[in-house]
Amino acid sequence: MRLLATLLAVVVTASLVGSIAVVRRIHRPARRWRDVARERLVYGVPWGSLVVIAFVLAVYLFVQSGIADFDNPVTIPFRTWSYFYPLGMVTAAFSHAGPSHLIGNLAGTVVVAPLAEYAWGHYPDEREPRRADSWRTDPRVRAFVLFPLAVIGVGLVTGLFALGPVIGFSGVVFALAGFAIVHYPIVTIVGTLGVQSVVLRLYSALQNPISVYTAQPSPPSAPSWAGIAIQGHALGLFIGFVLGVVLLERRGTRPNPLRLWLAVLLFGFSKGLWAIYWYGAENTFVLFQGPGVAIVSVLALVVMLSMTASETPLLPPRLRQLFTRSNERTAGSTADAEPSVARSLELAGGGRGDGVVTARIDRVREIVDGNRRARESGGLSDLTRKGAAFLAVLGILALLAGMAIPANFLVVDDSTASSDAAVQIEDYTVEYVEGVPNGLVTGIGIEALEDDEGLESSGVIVASDHREIWFEAVSAQRLAFTGEETVYVGGTGWREAVHVERTGWEPVGNDVVYQVWLWEDGADRQLAHESNDSKAEAQIAGRNVTIGSDDGTFVLGVGSSDTDAVATTPIPDENGTVTAGGLTFERENETIYAAADGTRVAVASQETYNGY
Repeated sequence: MRLLATLLAVVVTASLVGSIAVVRRIHRPARRWRDVARERLVYGVPWGSLVVIAFVLAVYLFVQSGIADFDNPVTIPFRTWSYFYPLGMVTAAFSHAGPSHLIGNLAGTVVVAPLAEYAWGHYPDEREPRRADSWRTDPRVRAFVLFPLAVIGVGLVTGLFALGPVIGFSGVVFALAGFAIVHYPIVTIVGTLGVQSVVLRLYSALQNPISVYTAQPSPPSAPSWAGIAIQGHALGLFIGFVLGVVLLERRGTRPNPLRLWLAVLLFGFSKGLWAIYWYGAENTFVLFQGPGVAIVSVLALVVMLSMTASETPLLPPRLRQLFTRSNERTAGSTADAEPSVARSLELAGGGRGDGVVTARIDRVREIVDGNRRARESGGLSDLTRKGAAFLAVLGILALLAGMAIPANFLVVDDSTASSDAAVQIEDYTVEYVEGVPNGLVTGIGIEALEDDEGLESSGVIVASDHREIWFEAVSAQRLAFTGEETVYVGGTGWREAVHVERTGWEPVGNDVVYQVWLWEDGADRQLAHESNDSKAEAQIAGRNVTIGSDDGTFVLGVGSSDTDAVATTPIPDENGTVTAGGLTFERENETIYAAADGTRVAVASQETYNGY
């Protein structure tokens, strides 16, 4: 099987390479792609993009300990929890939740980072103002140092102003895409909507040439759009837009309005920027799809205008005259004072050879002249339509960044465990709880959407007041489906595993009685939670049967309406028999039967997981 998979991987690679070779032979453009790439890139290679990809991989492998277990990196300490936890704020943009998350973001980087790097160029554009002898114009410095540092800088900004405990490089990928869209709208859209899918599918085909899938139930999970950091993506995209506009202005160029508008609109819709959502009670989510679609449409128009609108003044002539007259009256009150200031400067500098004094006098003159020019300019009256649109883009960027600031001042006051069964590892507390206030979203305005005072959480909670972490690592619903999970905690270069297991019995016609156990590697299991008793629907010989849990042991209780006394006995072992309260209980595989007076009835079955 392994040999067959290898041969198929070779076939997949050969088919793609062969296709490219045939197309290259048939299609002979006037200029070769290699020559086009070499105009802007050293040897035609996007070195900066490769450095960035290597950096992100290094963070996953060595910071998140992905090299120890590639499929299960440490993620909890590398999220943007709080400004009071700098490690998470600095590393979140370059960390990932797992292999698929990492590969997805790297595939996007492979597509858009070279486009952005090509637009900026290792060889500065001739229209850019620069010094010929500046180290910033050295192609190798720009390729191996400046571009990677700029991308890392954008990552730090997206981490600092991300809303909630996010993780992933996608904010930077969106920034690179925004920058590329400004310069190459159609190419970027083709790349992000088509080429990226090809890259991911090729990777999947090489990893698993043949896969066998079996239809089976899925665990409870949030909608796909609820797992997207919309604010972080939009923040990165507008950072890219702003940087792209600045570079266009420096070079004195403009994109095609129709292509730019269409690219921004298609990118926004295809990448889910319309999916504005918030949290509801009991693992529900509120999706504002209509407003989201309208916002994306307006934003596409504003971005297009910020780069392609005319330089015509925004205000009509009459309003501009009103602003001009107001400025003239203001200027008149100080115009008479300017000659006296100039005369004083002449007297102060007259007959002196002191260079320091002369320099200070020149600086004062510059300030005075600058104030005069500011008054002479119309201010708002001179604002153009293009300038107004760009100010709107800056305002949107400020809004996206500003909304995250209050949430990022989160402080975990107390991470003390609520029971003795919690697992303590370094500064982490890991425990299983039900019906506790959600420490992540309670108190930040959720009451506006829900009648409850706050949301409640049930499941495995990881908390650390040292790291300002409060996180529902595994929901109670998911654990009820899977039966067992593993939570990884740690820090830079270290990791520890905490295991959680649920076992239970379901009385016929009633709720499951279950236990939850926690333990870390190399330690004994600890009972973390026991649910309430539950009574079977059927009666046998006038007696009721109840399933309960007593200090980690499942017990059968037998009682009747004639007496309050209840006889109990532990659930029998597999294929075993026990008696209690005049009933005989037999366990056959995963089912318990009660028998009396020749009647035999199933009263409970063992809880199954993963749909089995």
